[in-house]
Amino acid sequence: MQVTLEIFRFDPEKDTKPHFDRFVVDAEPEDRVLDLLEKVKSYHDGTLAFRRSCAHGVCGSDAMRINGANRLACKVLVKDIGTRIKVEPILGLPVERDLIVDMEPFFENYRSVLPYFINEEPAPEKERLQSPEARARFDDTTKCILCAACTTSCPSFWSDGSYYGPAAIVNAHRFIFDDRDQGAAQRLEILNQQMGVWRCRTAFNCTEACPREIHITQAIAEVKNAIITGRLD
Repeated sequence: MQVTLEIFRFDPEKDTKPHFDRFVVDAEPEDRVLDLLEKVKSYHDGTLAFRRSCAHGVCGSDAMRINGANRLACKVLVKDIGTRIKVEPILGLPVERDLIVDMEPFFENYRSVLPYFINEEPAPEKERLQSPEARARFDDTTKCILCAACTTSCPSFWSDGSYYGPAAIVNAHRFIFDDRDQGAAQRLEILNQQMGVWRCRTAFNCTEACPREIHITQAIAEVKNAIITGRLD
């Protein structure tokens, strides 16, 4: 079978504005969009620029808009989306070249919520034990791979990139509800600010875009509730 790819192109060194290039490639139903992009780069246009690494849906580096939806190119199969495929960079972040965006604003927001373990007590001899029930409380939000698919699908982020965004809140959630951590109050104070959780309009775009099927909107609601009630149960 043949697949027609329309690929967003922009080279700041020579282009005054973006455009789309069209390529027709041979494909199998089980091929991934990433496979097709590799074919274009290898056999049609070696200047095509996009990010990829593990190719198994773990690294999150190949997040892009595929037929209008944020997805990982390594997880989308031809048989699931048809023979006409439009590929664009994720929205809300500056395009550096073709399908590559500048991820620094995304990671700056991520770092702002203190996404690391905080505990000032003396370290135990072996490890900080935790019950299975306590671990299950935040298990869902440990799955984030920082692909930015959720944040760049969010209308609030599109309108103002200062909004921390779903991914940052998800990673704050992972530590806020960890009963071994002592930084919940700090994170809740950060997320209670103007560009924190209250910018969320519950559009559910983030939940639909997440390749790890994290219940993102639920996690944001739980953080909001913790701010309002001051309770973490």
